[in-house]
Amino acid sequence: MKIYYQVPLSDRTKEVILGTLLGDGSLKKQKNYKNVRLQFRHSEQDKEYFFWKADQLREIAGDKSVNLQKPDGYSKNNKLRFLSKALPALTELYELTHTKNTLKIQRTWLNNMTPLSLAVWWCDDGSLIGEGGRKGVFCTDGFDKESVKILAKYMDTVWHIHTKVAPIYRKRGDKNEQYWRLWIQSSEELQKFLKIIIPHISSKDMLRKVLLLYKDSQIQQRWISEVASLSIFPESIIVAELEKKKKRWKAFR
Repeated sequence: MKIYYQVPLSDRTKEVILGTLLGDGSLKKQKNYKNVRLQFRHSEQDKEYFFWKADQLREIAGDKSVNLQKPDGYSKNNKLRFLSKALPALTELYELTHTKNTLKIQRTWLNNMTPLSLAVWWCDDGSLIGEGGRKGVFCTDGFDKESVKILAKYMDTVWHIHTKVAPIYRKRGDKNEQYWRLWIQSSEELQKFLKIIIPHISSKDMLRKVLLLYKDSQIQQRWISEVASLSIFPESIIVAELEKKKKRWKAFR
């Protein structure tokens, strides 16, 4: 089996794939196919981010890789779906990241993630929560507790971001089911993390995931200036997106 750097894909393609594997993406071998495909879906409301990500993956895309799907599940929004070509290189990446047809959270491949990978993971499955959105959570509901603990140790050791592994409970039918999530519980740790990924946020619709809200105007301006200094967006765009976000947060209306 090849090692990561020998997989014949560009670094950028692999970085995006690793990030989305922790989020909304999956590598699957379809029936009657020898090789693996990458697929992911996003709400049509996040189409700018979806098309940005699809563009990063044009190396593995075909003419019909992008299509629109009608709402299903809990969402009432249309879905945009990306389905790559079936490629030997994706099969090699699958073999490095999966065990018994399941994504296996291991440092052997996590160590190849970059700030871009973290940004994709956050845009896929990260959320700002709490007062002004000054805490964060990765929705790692598809992973067991031990896997999430590996992710927490990885974040602490490699990126020096302290997180906490804690459960949430959701009612599914007649049962309360337990899921494990990765929480960033302090504003200081969250800011440290966001400063790593902000330079790699390339779609305006994802700015909401890095904009912290403060009632103190001076502190708010400092964060606006920080985001503007790190991002590809001018301060005018950042302020406009911040105002949109304030309208959605009751305490800041």
